[in-house]
Amino acid sequence: MNARTENPIIIWRLTDGKPGHQSQSQGLVNALKRKMPCECFDIPVKGRLQPVFDLLSAIWPAGQGLPLPDFIIGAGHRTHLHMLAAKKVYGGQTIVLMQPSLPVSLFDLSLIPEHDRYQGNGTVIETRGVLNPIQAHGSHNKEQSLIMIGGPSKHCDWDTHRLVSQITQLCKQNPSVKYCLTTSRRTPSDFVSAMLRLSLSNLDIVPFEQTGHGWVAEQLANSFSAWITEDSVSMVYEALTAQTAVGLLNMPIKRENRVSHGMNTLIDDGHIVRFDSLGLYKKQLRPVVGFIESNRCANWILHHWLEPATAFIPQAVPQNG
Repeated sequence: MNARTENPIIIWRLTDGKPGHQSQSQGLVNALKRKMPCECFDIPVKGRLQPVFDLLSAIWPAGQGLPLPDFIIGAGHRTHLHMLAAKKVYGGQTIVLMQPSLPVSLFDLSLIPEHDRYQGNGTVIETRGVLNPIQAHGSHNKEQSLIMIGGPSKHCDWDTHRLVSQITQLCKQNPSVKYCLTTSRRTPSDFVSAMLRLSLSNLDIVPFEQTGHGWVAEQLANSFSAWITEDSVSMVYEALTAQTAVGLLNMPIKRENRVSHGMNTLIDDGHIVRFDSLGLYKKQLRPVVGFIESNRCANWILHHWLEPATAFIPQAVPQNG
């Protein structure tokens, strides 16, 4: 693809309706828009058999009437066959987020979290976590902190008493910091009740039902630190992207896996810290500058596909690319 300066880049963003997937693809779209003129068309997709028929018949009705795409972006397994069908009919470069269920070599670019440890063919950028639309801005008040609570997951068990103890110690060790705690759909109902009984003077509790769109992003922008239960992997990477200092609240790990490996790598690299009862985390808790993976991936696209002579070269190098 040649560099273009007059007409905007046309992006087709295929969406499966899942907020997590839409957040990932929106992060990449936003980063591309910050670097070049773009026009994005969101195309909802569904079904598993229809895109097979579309591929065989070389017809993809969802794209009819739209400008021809330069990029076809998708996150989530249900978007994969649709992406290939759209490319076959209308052209464009396919960009899949996270490791696809189909061979990576079928896509023009795959953005795969490094904790997946992908080994194989295809053009791949290994990302630190999944992409997100968070931007690094805000006051990051040193006397303000956000606590984000997840819940039981396939990677972590749940221990209300242990978690309440950690948060209580955190608040008492830092009396000058105002903490705001929020929950998630996975948080057990007894947790908030247990926290309310403590009546900690520097802790406000805002259950997720009372938060709206953009609430977390606003809190991250205004908070110096964020303490996150280690099951909430996507929240860890969002907080890092926001340039908020990140601490992990310890959860019982079911077994060592790619998620726990990813968190341990962040700790070893000094990007995040674990809570400890002695308060040793205080010397290590600090924001990470430049942890914006969506920008790094957009830079790769700009350099390799649009402006080879002038664009910035990111750290990641495509495999077999």
